[in-house]
Amino acid sequence: MAKAQFGVCGLAVMGQNLAMNVANKGFAVAVFNRTRTRTDEMMAGPAKGNKRVTPTYSEKELCEALETPRKILIMVKAGPAVDDVIGLLKPGLQKGDIVIDGGNSYFKDTDRRAKALEAEGILYIGTGISGGEEGALHGPCIMPGGQKKAYDAVAPILTKIAAQVDDGPCCAYIGPGGAGHYVKMVHNGIEYGIMQLLAETYDVMKRVLGMTSDEMHKVFTEWNDGELGGYLVEITRDIFAKKDDAAGGALVEKILDTAEQKGTGKWTSQEALDIGCPIPTINAAVAARVISGYRAERIEAEKAIKIRAREFKGDKAKATKWLRSALYASVITSYAQGMAMLKKADEEYQYKLNLSEIARIWKGGCIIRSKLLDPIKVAFRRKRNLANIMVAPFFRRPLKRGSADWRRAVKLAVDYAIPVPATSASLAYFDSYRTGRLPANLTQAQRDCFGAHTYQRIDREGTFHTQWQK
Repeated sequence: MAKAQFGVCGLAVMGQNLAMNVANKGFAVAVFNRTRTRTDEMMAGPAKGNKRVTPTYSEKELCEALETPRKILIMVKAGPAVDDVIGLLKPGLQKGDIVIDGGNSYFKDTDRRAKALEAEGILYIGTGISGGEEGALHGPCIMPGGQKKAYDAVAPILTKIAAQVDDGPCCAYIGPGGAGHYVKMVHNGIEYGIMQLLAETYDVMKRVLGMTSDEMHKVFTEWNDGELGGYLVEITRDIFAKKDDAAGGALVEKILDTAEQKGTGKWTSQEALDIGCPIPTINAAVAARVISGYRAERIEAEKAIKIRAREFKGDKAKATKWLRSALYASVITSYAQGMAMLKKADEEYQYKLNLSEIARIWKGGCIIRSKLLDPIKVAFRRKRNLANIMVAPFFRRPLKRGSADWRRAVKLAVDYAIPVPATSASLAYFDSYRTGRLPANLTQAQRDCFGAHTYQRIDREGTFHTQWQK
């Protein structure tokens, strides 16, 4: 009996769909799940009658079902579960075999695992996979990092199952060690930022402009057809159109206003602080999810701190135009912060990231795919060491042209007491980055005054300290 070319360990929805994707692309795949019933359910369901899918019922049997060098994709929850699975697989592995972690693992854990397995002659790939359930089945964005020779061995399969765009598959070698999971982490940070920006825009539309879900569906349909087109705008458009079958009206209005998170956004914020890279839009989005969890306290505070609601009497069409400009500009800054963070990480960890290629593979399959990614790809192709996409001509012009409406949108929200932390943080980031002289001179003077931390001057060389007070 011929052996399978690829193995998948972990058959929750993502693992199952990826396994079927591999089989549907013409590769023989062996599958395993520690809970036997899940394997049986897959074989009786989506894999029924598919001769390219072989069920196995132990780690040992999975390894024995694969041709060498073995290529095994692990799809389990990030954290200790990954280490447990690796430990159970190791007795059935031999030198040259390749283990692929396709979950949202922390990049430093991936570094640790790669070094430990390499010492035993086993190759390790930490790969970010984006696209959700549908992407896993029909074509995700795949961000593999690890040893280049390991990637080269699995590339024929990964590039085939990835989403395909006009300039190739949405899969490319990212870099050594945890580079793949690092890029996926930043991808998720950008995702957090854009989602929060969309939520804030919705909040102003609903609570200030008094727009119905049907009206917002119409507006987002128009926006998605224009420069804002992208997956997150597209699904937001569709969410506004979905009715509640039981109670009537828009389903989104029946959903509890507490947003959960799995940790990748938080990791992005923490890592950005560690390497000294400002990502205020993403940080604001993470904080917004956290404060949404304080629902009981928010309800009590609303009773205690009453601010009388004002009726909007302005031009709704004009205000909607402001919101469009603000959203577009703020989404640009979310991408800008993510790409700047990758550039900084490249210097910190020597990943040798190709930012143009990362933008290219994000064009399809992944959650943050949008019309902006092609110009980001082009910007880094034209200038590999581009400091920030906001200064590239394609982005510089609309940011400058739309900044007046951007400010009007933020002012509108502030005037009506609507919190827009990510939108206002995006504007502050833009203004800070384009300002040649910031008030940090006063901050440094204060630091020198209370802690003798010294300072430098703009008019002569050297390090100085002043006795500021008698």
